[in-house]
Amino acid sequence: MSAPSSEKKAVKKNSVSILSELGSLIEELPPELKPRFETALRRASGGLQRREQVLSFIQGSISQLRLDMRYLIFDLESTRKERDEYRRRLEETF
Repeated sequence: MSAPSSEKKAVKKNSVSILSELGSLIEELPPELKPRFETALRRASGGLQRREQVLSFIQGSISQLRLDMRYLIFDLESTRKERDEYRRRLEETF
């Protein structure tokens, strides 16, 4: 099962706060070191955004799959009922 929405928001908020804290620490670095760390921070931030997008896409896909499965199960049950009804009718005629 997926994590509750409030738990997801807390994780995202924590990740953002950590990146923000890193950004603040990078600002305190000497100018000659900043570019290397800023580049790494941007990559980490971009990676976090991509992971969130992928996770969101996967969660949506799983939700759609669950809905599709419900429709398939309903259709299967209906088909079985129809089959049983036709069998009953066929047996009554012979």
